[in-house]
Amino acid sequence: MPQVAETGLSASDVQLRVQTKQVNHTDTHSSRSFLQILRENVFTFFNALILGAMVLVLATGQWKDSIFGLIIIINTGIGVFTELRAKATLDRLSILVASNYVVRRYGENVEIPSEKIVKDDILWIRSGEQVPADCDILHSYGLELDESMLTGESKTVRKQDGDRALSGTTAVSGLALGRVSAVGADSYAAKLTAKAKVYSKTRSDLNEGITKILKVMTVIVIPLCILLIWTQMQTFGGFGQAIASGQWRQAIVSAVAGVVGMIPEGLVLLTSLNFALASIRLAHSNTLVQELESVETLARVDSLNLDKTGTITDGGIAFESVIPIPAQVEGGNAEAIRHELEQHAFDVSSEENPNKTAEAILRGLSSYAPSEDIARRLPFSSSRKWSAIRYRDGSTWYLGAPEILMSEQHDEKLSRQVGALASDGSRVLLLAADARSVEAGSDGHNDGHDDDSVQKHPSGMEIPDELPDRLEAHALVACSERIRSDAKATLAWFRQQGVRCRVISGDNPATVGAIAAKVELTGSRSPRTMDARNLPADVGELAKTLEEVDVLGRVLPEQKKGIVEALHATGHVVAMTGDGVNDSLALKEADLGIAMGNAASATKAVAQVVLVDSKFSHLPDVVARGRQVMANMERVASLFVVKTVYSALISLGVVLTAIPFPYLPRHITYIGALTIGTPAFLLALAPNTRRYRPGFLRRVVAFALPCGFAIGLSVLLAAWAIPAFMGWNLSDAKTLNEWRMLCAIVLFVMGILVLCRVAKPLRSWRGILVALFAAAGVIGVALPPVASFFDLAIPSGSLMVVSIVSVLCAAAIFVSITWIADAVDRHRKAEGELSQS
Repeated sequence: MPQVAETGLSASDVQLRVQTKQVNHTDTHSSRSFLQILRENVFTFFNALILGAMVLVLATGQWKDSIFGLIIIINTGIGVFTELRAKATLDRLSILVASNYVVRRYGENVEIPSEKIVKDDILWIRSGEQVPADCDILHSYGLELDESMLTGESKTVRKQDGDRALSGTTAVSGLALGRVSAVGADSYAAKLTAKAKVYSKTRSDLNEGITKILKVMTVIVIPLCILLIWTQMQTFGGFGQAIASGQWRQAIVSAVAGVVGMIPEGLVLLTSLNFALASIRLAHSNTLVQELESVETLARVDSLNLDKTGTITDGGIAFESVIPIPAQVEGGNAEAIRHELEQHAFDVSSEENPNKTAEAILRGLSSYAPSEDIARRLPFSSSRKWSAIRYRDGSTWYLGAPEILMSEQHDEKLSRQVGALASDGSRVLLLAADARSVEAGSDGHNDGHDDDSVQKHPSGMEIPDELPDRLEAHALVACSERIRSDAKATLAWFRQQGVRCRVISGDNPATVGAIAAKVELTGSRSPRTMDARNLPADVGELAKTLEEVDVLGRVLPEQKKGIVEALHATGHVVAMTGDGVNDSLALKEADLGIAMGNAASATKAVAQVVLVDSKFSHLPDVVARGRQVMANMERVASLFVVKTVYSALISLGVVLTAIPFPYLPRHITYIGALTIGTPAFLLALAPNTRRYRPGFLRRVVAFALPCGFAIGLSVLLAAWAIPAFMGWNLSDAKTLNEWRMLCAIVLFVMGILVLCRVAKPLRSWRGILVALFAAAGVIGVALPPVASFFDLAIPSGSLMVVSIVSVLCAAAIFVSITWIADAVDRHRKAEGELSQS
């Protein structure tokens, strides 16, 4: 940091502003608050419905039939505990990627977090940082801000003394000292940074599908609940007689059995639970998931845009050499000329806040010291791709991308020399000078005569953002990058998984292409490279071009965003990695932004996932965890929706035929726990590497409708046929209990058959899981305390025969309906494949 006269606030000044709440504190968090987690897990429509049903059953005195309410409370408690654990894990991990800022206090530079900045603090604005509070610029050292988050305009803005820097903007180059003029809710940070950071909702196929299911069930449950209560009252002689005889209690309990069955109570819980557990597991691998829903997005990614620096390479750059242009050393002392050019390269690189390439040059030329003759400096900008200095003699030197500096002056020999170095993977910069200013400066002094060359670039004037009409190339500066040891294996994994990887970089296309070839980006095939300056502006044409390109070089920040938009236009789910400020726009536009832990604060702010230790090799685990969540939740959702379908169908049959409900709430609690709840929990956490397939909701419904219809029909047929076959009168309490027990047995067996279909393939631990739950159901009923509590028993005598016949008939119905559904599905898929071919 340069020496400045400003001492900043004193300790008492800071304390006074803290007491008056002039602190840069906003309500943005790296995860949801405790109250948000509690509200989203506890205060839901279906929990309210279940609580109401539980209260109704308790009012009847049948407390055993209210046990379903306790299970919901336990499940919800597990969900809250797990999400709170995830929150604690993510909050701890987010501290590792939190950004600190430097302020002047008590005459010293002090590093503090953004929330401790107070009004009137003297703040250093450094390249790569997002401005945390509104500031008035006191001293600018070539500061350039990206104000795209405010204006939508991606062109950087040069800031001078007296200008204002608004929070939410990003410093892309240079340095400045500013006085904080607005903090907290009074600044742009409260409005803009909150939009960019952490818990904005990510689009989720899983959540959208479940929301649609819940909306449909809301429409169905309420009217069916009313009809069920009315029907059950009628089965006991109407409202008047039922109330007089006390049978209204049984009517309420029967109606609740139908309502509870229709509610997919564990579906939402298991979804949030799965997201939270996946986040915890990833956190153990130093991967911070800033939005829980983004775990699912990981499964859907089919296009991965990789920033070269910090992703494929480790960000480390080594200086190689300064190579004079042959024409510059002809007839002169080659060694002296080399030393002079190295001095110029050192001088241009010695900015207040140099980028990594400039730092490498400074380290490689550490024997040199900055010249005292530098009068003006224009720091490096990623949008310009060059930096410049002007000496007191008026000579102006430029260091930057060769194709940018010499874009108007084609030199075939120079192009070949640059290409040869770049093809070996070197990062090549050109050291050039304004031809007229150097010619003027070579006179040694300005004697006051009117020399146009000198007057054109007097040393006191600012260096313009535009390049001069004529630049003269003097030397090439070659640097090399270190490739990550894990890059090749990680890229091979993505190729095997069908994820298309592209390298998008601001560097020379040949250099990037050479590095991409070394890490086998496209396997045995050579990667196809392209200069981003030749990309079409039209989104449709850009999308077509991208299909034929593997490596893009010289990409501007706004082009990175445009590339993501073009991939979206062709239906791709895009992930983007990056570590620089110039990546932040693209990361925000991508479906999934992945930032490295050493990334700029603005980049980490907009990313959904942060690789805290910056290891590229974590990405396969990140994607695999997303696939596990998505594939397993499809199994789980299918189980719950089957229960909803058959419960709705049975309730409708009960309403239309005015029979007692064929089972009690305690029956559905027992059966649901063994065929849905506990198995679903275990299946949701099981390993699963299946690739994501679009159409989550369609597949869940396609599975649930035939299975649910088969179960509902089987139970209703048993409920209608058994009394007629046995000559039973269901008004007798003992007979009613036996009838309900037989119907519950049919329902349990059908539930096990559904579990078999969901858990396939059964030639694994899943088959053992199904067998264990089937055995647990039988063993539980054989235990007197369990049998007494749930009002179930193993039938004997004629009841055994009837139950076996009922189960066999139900199984035949189930197999027939699901076989027909599978045949129709196979036919539909065959027709789809035929139409595509």
